Amino acid sequence: MEKLTVKNLSKIYETKKGSVTALKDVSFSVEESEFVVIVGPSGCGKSTMINIIGGLEEKSGGSVLIEGKEVEAPGADRGMVFQGYSLFQWLNVQENVELGLKMKGVPKKERAEIAGEYVDMVGLSQFRDAMPDELSGGMKQRVAIARTLANDPEILLMDEPFGALDAQTRMVMQEMLSGISEKTKSTILFITHDIDEAILLGDRVIVMTKRPGQVKAELEIRLDCERNHEVFTDEGFIEIKKKIMSMLWDEMSLKGEKE
Repeated sequence: MEKLTVKNLSKIYETKKGSVTALKDVSFSVEESEFVVIVGPSGCGKSTMINIIGGLEEKSGGSVLIEGKEVEAPGADRGMVFQGYSLFQWLNVQENVELGLKMKGVPKKERAEIAGEYVDMVGLSQFRDAMPDELSGGMKQRVAIARTLANDPEILLMDEPFGALDAQTRMVMQEMLSGISEKTKSTILFITHDIDEAILLGDRVIVMTKRPGQVKAELEIRLDCERNHEVFTDEGFIEIKKKIMSMLWDEMSLKGEKE
């Protein structure tokens, strides 16, 4: 079943120098429990697109449907995780994860149990009483992910969630998210500029063109090995990476951005 359907999506910005087309006729879908990753050149409209899907920005044309219903505003059916952690500094880990449930009116005991389950899932059992300023960047992002998952959205939208983390922490977070995805069967749309991350996490990778952003290709990710750090040396992984790199290089070359 399709959770998300994007059809002929376009976005045009009006500037002092004229119209700028960020997205043009973008079409794709995300199936229930599928993990789809979007990669593309810088400035191709990836973040604009996920903001439109999240209801944070208006589209210029086309349609965005969640389970067949047109997206018109933010809603509880979509959970969003950004590069910034957006934690409430006066709440501890457990309270931050409970907040969305509290706003929904979930009884205290029930929301504590639900939030506790996700705190455990992201490996923060020993830090449930810690305040945000006592946490590392990776730990803060774990809290943000747990809080979003606790609200049980129809689809999880993630925009470069690990972009601000160091390489080692990022690898740990990637493996954690891969494990959570497998366990919860969540439907996830994930944006990244990191090709390795895209292949490691995705069931399918959508490659975007340069601006105006369009869908250049869609690749099914089928690997014969575990989704962990050892995957980077797998022959199948390397072949897929070469394909994506070639596509993105073509786009950069067309812009005269060879470096």
